[in-house]
Amino acid sequence: MPLVLRRPMEAVYERRLASTLAGLSRPQHVGIMLDGNRRWARKAGHDDVREGYRAGGAKATEFLGWCAAAGIGHVTLFMLSDDNLGRPADELGPLIEVIEETVRDISATGRPWEVQVIGSLDLLPGDTARVLKEAAAGTAGRGGLKVDVAVGYGGRREIVDAVKSAFEEHLAAGGDPVELVGRFDEEHISRHLYSSAGDRTDFIIRTSGEQRLSGFLLWQSAYAEMHWVDCYWPAFRRVDFLRALRSYAGRERRFGK
Repeated sequence: MPLVLRRPMEAVYERRLASTLAGLSRPQHVGIMLDGNRRWARKAGHDDVREGYRAGGAKATEFLGWCAAAGIGHVTLFMLSDDNLGRPADELGPLIEVIEETVRDISATGRPWEVQVIGSLDLLPGDTARVLKEAAAGTAGRGGLKVDVAVGYGGRREIVDAVKSAFEEHLAAGGDPVELVGRFDEEHISRHLYSSAGDRTDFIIRTSGEQRLSGFLLWQSAYAEMHWVDCYWPAFRRVDFLRALRSYAGRERRFGK
């Protein structure tokens, strides 16, 4: 179908789909795995995969607007794993640049979002950690949509760091580590996760057709619903997002009971 005809028809379908979601349950914390930027660039005929990173960064900003409009309160964007930090410098560098640009964009004055960067920022190259922290710090107290940007992030590392943090806090207060071992529970980990916005994820979306978590929000996703999308992240449309919300609304969440 010619593009000139397809777009108006998609717009009509999108409006109808959005109307069917009125009054239905929706997730309050959505984790999104922004997968397929490089493959999108190659498929689109770009010799430079940076074009995929740039398109993916712009899509992230657009996606946050969709989430805010849908009444979602918390979004975690998985932009770079700790495993990804092992990529060659000529590949990692452009990706880091786009992540910096994206965080500055979503943190800019006028954006009604409160941004936090989570992950092992000390592992990032150069001044990246400082750039990301400074951009996010300017959003403190804005209210509205809470946005966590996961950079240099690994779910296993987060759990290990949470345990360490819990013990460090206890010891700093003069506590006995043996006593803490005796009463250590899930809440000690939940309170020391990277994000201050919550320890439970309702819904995780992954683009590109891959069907695995790859270490994303391992603790928080214990009872999360999963949704896999075949398209690459830069090609992800609002209609795909609305379909994901429709899928979520149609599920019975029993939380293991």
